Amino acid sequence: MVIQMEKNGAERTCTMSKIFIDTNILVYCLDNNYPEKQKKCRSLLKSIRDESYGVISTQVIQEFYVCSVKKLNSDPIIIKNIINTYEHFEIVTINLGLIKDAIDLSVLNRISFWDSLILTAAGSSKCKILWTEDLNHGQIINGVEIINPLKI
Repeated sequence: MVIQMEKNGAERTCTMSKIFIDTNILVYCLDNNYPEKQKKCRSLLKSIRDESYGVISTQVIQEFYVCSVKKLNSDPIIIKNIINTYEHFEIVTINLGLIKDAIDLSVLNRISFWDSLILTAAGSSKCKILWTEDLNHGQIINGVEIINPLKI
């Protein structure tokens, strides 16, 4: 919860929505090839880490590991240590039910299975927002609004 002060001095309590974080946001935090994106993504993660509104899935963790080690040539042990810091996020475990729902979402919306699995995980954890660079900014799928925070 966030307490905001109104102009008249009164307090107003707002509930912050949970935000699902796609893999690319985490990878940019390490990617020295894109310093502006790196800075922005680090700032974004810090802002939600402090408030405990971040959500990721086991899929995101796996993709982050593989991308960081294979594409960025990062040390696997260092990446494992970074993954240990993700314990402050809510973590959605991908299971058979989510996979079947993602297949349906993929077919209905004509998007990739992997993007559908991210959206399905976000919806299952009651996230209203998905931070990603991979889908259409502003689109709402499965009750989740897609936000490209690097465009804002």
